[in-house]
Amino acid sequence: MIGFLRGKLVQKSPPFLVLDVHGVGYEVEAPMTTFYSLPLLGEEVILHTHLVVREDAHSLFGFASAADRTLFRTLIKVNGVGPKLALTILSGQSAEEFHRCIQDNDTQALIRLPGVGKKTAERLVIEMRDRLPDMGEGGTVADTSVGAVSTMGKPKQEAVSALCSLGYKPLDANKMVQNINAEGKTCEDIIRLALQGALK
Repeated sequence: MIGFLRGKLVQKSPPFLVLDVHGVGYEVEAPMTTFYSLPLLGEEVILHTHLVVREDAHSLFGFASAADRTLFRTLIKVNGVGPKLALTILSGQSAEEFHRCIQDNDTQALIRLPGVGKKTAERLVIEMRDRLPDMGEGGTVADTSVGAVSTMGKPKQEAVSALCSLGYKPLDANKMVQNINAEGKTCEDIIRLALQGALK
């Protein structure tokens, strides 16, 4: 099991990022809450990781804090919630917001997340109530500066692509970013605003 990675951030293309760890490039999938706290490209970052091994793929998931990784591991134990959906949930809400939804039985807030229907939301509330990990400090990313300049194209196009990867339909993803003023904003900034708007 790979517990964490420390290396140079060389690529950000939500939901994927690449870390150079002593000359080896690790491709990691991460929730948007982790992307919001990543340092600039070329700087060092520490990610708490979880490795999912399947017959057809080995997928590495990375998180800014140990608390987020613990929540991810708890989510994938819920019937019907796989790593992709768990990542989507963590992208759409902070760990604190998710805990609040579970404690308040707020299924409506969960249903607003892509891929979460009424039955899944109800199952999350029931099964997660007793499984919620403690909201401890956890390990955080070494540098919380945000704003790496994207090298993959226009930030809005990247944001739409990332939202589609998180489960939104292309038409919905386009609508979510259409009216956001992208001037001076990174892809991560646009995704954050789009997700905030979708949850209102």
